[in-house]
Amino acid sequence: MYIGGSIFLLAVGAIMSFAVRDSLSGVDLVTTGYILMAAGALGIVLSLIINGRRSRAIEDREPPLR
Repeated sequence: MYIGGSIFLLAVGAIMSFAVRDSLSGVDLVTTGYILMAAGALGIVLSLIINGRRSRAIEDREPPLR
């Protein structure tokens, strides 16, 4: 999951938690929204960590010997 998907999860979770006032039998929309927002936040953090490691690995390489 990349940053775009994580932002989408955050947005859908916020809409479900704060804007939707309907109810479904057997489903708590507020809790589901909070879970989606947590998954989105975790996805953003993991994406930033993975991208940081990837860019650092590219910079640490030594130029080839000729």
